[in-house]
Order: sequence, then C-alpha cells, then structure tokens
Amino acid sequence: MSQRIAKNKVVSVTYQVHDEQGLLLERYDFPVSYVHGVDSELFEKIEQALEGRTVGDTVQVTLTPAEGFGEHRPELTFTDDLDNVPHEYRRIGAEVMFQNDRGETITMTVTRIRDGKLTVDGNHPFAGKTVVFTVKVEDVRDATPQELAEARAGASRRPTRH
Repeated sequence: MSQRIAKNKVVSVTYQVHDEQGLLLERYDFPVSYVHGVDSELFEKIEQALEGRTVGDTVQVTLTPAEGFGEHRPELTFTDDLDNVPHEYRRIGAEVMFQNDRGETITMTVTRIRDGKLTVDGNHPFAGKTVVFTVKVEDVRDATPQELAEARAGASRRPTRH
C-alpha cells in the first residue's frame, strides 16, 4: 500500500509549468524532493494540493502572481548603453550579479539588446504571470531524523515569505 503525503514525509515530484495560454515554461522530469509540512520552498498552494495524495497522483494548481512568483517590479529592470557593458555579458540570457552597499546580492539576467542598449532584469522570469503547475507524485516515504533536522534547519535560515 502506498503512503499518503502528510507532514514529515519525503515527497518526490516531477512537474511542468505552463502559462495561461498553455505554453510550456519549465519542465522537471527528474524528481525533485522535499519534506512535506516543514516550511519547504514549495509554494503553499501546491503543498496543500498534494496533502493526502499517493504515488502516481497528479495535481494541477494555478498560481496568480501574488501566490507564485510575484508581480513584475519595473524597478528591478535597468537599461544601459551597450558600450558600458563588458563583452562577456553582451548576450541574451547572460547572468550578472550585483551587490548593494549593504552586501545584498541580486542576480540579473540580460533580457534585451537593441539599438545600442542592453537591458537586465532582476525579476524572476515568471514574475507577473499566472502559471499552471502540473505536479506528479513519484515517491512518498517517511523522512529520516537527519532529513527532518536538515529540513527544519533550512527553513529557519530562509527569509520570511511576503
């Protein structure tokens, strides 16, 4: 008999993310695991939809920007003259790390090069989008004491979600 997803179970899932029009945005065919109910990095709405499910079950969850990747924040988008940008960053998809005066870092991605200008964006690529997750349960098992300790330690180091 297959175990049901509940608190303190290690759950392995594969998933796909589509936009509202059905365009595939991301796909993970290799199982990703987390400890259920221990403040995982999994979106809360997805974790709730998985509660009580077993191996082989599939759930589909729609996340608005507020529930998922947040609204697109224009203040995290910057454009500069291409001449001011080092050559290694002059390609779409290049990632650049910036650090502020407080030592906080942000990774920005080159999203546009046009008319002698280059644009970098610090928003998540899915920010501002309503997305649909299709999640398949691949495995469910009891977490070991070490996995529980690591999950709780990781949760205490993560910043509070807003």
